[in-house]
Amino acid sequence: MRTLADIQARLKAISEEIESRGETITSEDLAKLETEVAELNEERKTIIADAEKRQKLLSDIAEGNTETRTITQMNSLIASGAGESSGSGATVEDRFDTPAYQRHFMEHVCRGTPMPDEYRMLALEMRADAFSQTGDVGAVIPTTIMNEIIREATTFGQLFSRVRRLSIQGGVAFPILDLVPEASWITESKVSDTQKLTAKKSVVFNYHGLECRLSQSLLVSIVTLAEFQRLFVPLAAEAMVKALEISMVNGDGAGQMMGILNETRIPAKNKITLSPTEFGSWGEWKKKVFAAMKISYRNGSFIMAQGTFDGYIDGMVDLNSQPIGRVNYGIDGGETYRFGGRRIIPVEDAILPAYEDAKVGDVVAIFMRLQDYAINTNMQMRMVHWLDHNDNKVKNKAIMVADGKVIDPHGILLIKKGGDVEPPTDPPTP
Repeated sequence: MRTLADIQARLKAISEEIESRGETITSEDLAKLETEVAELNEERKTIIADAEKRQKLLSDIAEGNTETRTITQMNSLIASGAGESSGSGATVEDRFDTPAYQRHFMEHVCRGTPMPDEYRMLALEMRADAFSQTGDVGAVIPTTIMNEIIREATTFGQLFSRVRRLSIQGGVAFPILDLVPEASWITESKVSDTQKLTAKKSVVFNYHGLECRLSQSLLVSIVTLAEFQRLFVPLAAEAMVKALEISMVNGDGAGQMMGILNETRIPAKNKITLSPTEFGSWGEWKKKVFAAMKISYRNGSFIMAQGTFDGYIDGMVDLNSQPIGRVNYGIDGGETYRFGGRRIIPVEDAILPAYEDAKVGDVVAIFMRLQDYAINTNMQMRMVHWLDHNDNKVKNKAIMVADGKVIDPHGILLIKKGGDVEPPTDPPTP
């Protein structure tokens, strides 16, 4: 039987296949893929429904509410939820993914109940290198919940899911070559100059803590593990990814990631200003923006606010009235935006302002290969529960360590909003 991870991987593969084949895909192949997508979604619904039934049964058993179920029903549900067996027939158990640990974790977060000593020692043994202080108040997030957070993060964040992600020790330096060698013609009496290869500059990733706090009044109202998981996962994922993406573009590097807009290594010629009239003209985009794209970096994407695309790019045509900005619709109902053959990734106004709301000089669009930006994190999040004696409040927070920097700045283009250009005036008649 396929797992949820297998189904998700297959759906992603189908989406990538359709996008890569584009207009070359036949209607017959498209119909087969649509049928497979529908079957996969039904299979996923069945797995989720069975998991909820098993969790409800475990809750009833823990609370003693089993009088309405027969022994046959209970054995059937428990058997259907047994772990997958290896080739030898033995079941491999994840100690952080057992119903017992998940219930202890929920009680720890919701009501402040201390974690049992066996789990606290297990956390120290298996994840001691993740954080330096783990023993007294921390609890490792159950594996199922943490895997869901990672899965949500890679699909929720338009930028986060596309950047380069690293998991290395902080302080490691990425060397940057200062010299681009050149070839020269030689004669019998003239030889080319010796060119020394140097890497004097580097990009270093540091440790920055990202914190997401949850209110006790919200968590205390949750009484079942299923409700806790459904609420905690989207809240933590949305808050963490939003903070990561805002910092990726606007971060100043002080206690947070260094954002693209504050990267000093981007060449001055890659910062392009377009007036309101120029911004709506394909001819000006072609002359100022597309002409500035280096051949090696032309496989990048545009990043801009949704309002910028809808108000200025969507419907733009060239001199022959052929559409330049367009929207394509996939079989899953998702929209794909393109401009001049390049993909557009729409973002919230908190990341980049819409052109109408931006001030003169603000960056309203970015063109880059997102793989040229790297986020370094091990994606391990810890849940901490403590009593703040200063204000007598019980507090909860999720913590993650991450840093991000531009690796290669040479292909990044920053498009800024310019002011209205005053038309030339005729000189006064003498």
